[in-house]
Formats: sequence, C-alpha cells, structure tokens
Amino acid sequence: MILIINGPNLNMLGKRPQEIYGSGSYQDLQRTINEYAKNNNLEVELFQSNSEGNIIDRIQKLNYQAIIINPGAYTHYSYAIRDALEIAKVPKIEVHLTNILARESFRETSVTAASCDGIISGLGFDGYILALEYIKNKRT
Repeated sequence: MILIINGPNLNMLGKRPQEIYGSGSYQDLQRTINEYAKNNNLEVELFQSNSEGNIIDRIQKLNYQAIIINPGAYTHYSYAIRDALEIAKVPKIEVHLTNILARESFRETSVTAASCDGIISGLGFDGYILALEYIKNKRT
C-alpha cells in the first residue's frame, strides 16, 4: 500500500488562491489519484491532516510500502516530520502542487526533503501521478 499524506490546508484546494493552486478541489485530487491507482493496480491510502502530530502518528504506523507526502507549510520548518520520515525505510517522494522555488523566499527551503528519495514541485496534480509512477517502477 502507498500512503499519500497531505498536510495543512490541502483540504481547502479549490478555495485557496486559484492563480497559485489551480481550480481543482481536494476531492478532485483524490479522484485523480484513485483513478490512476485503480488503472495501475496500486493500492493507496489518502490521509490529510492540518495537525503536525497526526501526520507524525500516521507515518509512525509503518504499515505501508511507500510514502508520497505533501507536507504543506510544514515543509519549511517541521523537523519532527522530517525525523518521522527518516524512520520509514521505504521509498518516499515529496510533492508540491506549486513550484516552491518560484514563490516567497521562506518557501524555498524544505527541511523534509532530505528524508525523501526525491521531490516533485510545480506540476500540480500531475506531481502525484509522477510520484506514483516512480514508486510503481521502483517496485518492479
């Protein structure tokens, strides 16, 4: 099973500034991921939380074969999530809907990326699909 974690405010997609995050809702993102997973025989669990502790608790269950994570704002300062990701000895991809390097300077740093195999940034919903494709190919 591939665990897909979405952090703070991702549940508000469609209500956030559309010129930055696009017009798709969180439900649209879930539908996109679930369709791709179904068509590629992948089992996914989608988990969203606005709470750092809940995200850490979910990572610490260690009951998955891979993680795709969009830590949201926690990307830039959550050493606790970084440390939890470090414990998980599975493929891990960090995904961001927007290009974090093309935004405010505080968004240019990801403290969580160092605990991941790679990062996909700025490709919208397609970033999740690319991450799933990477994990699918890594398993075969």
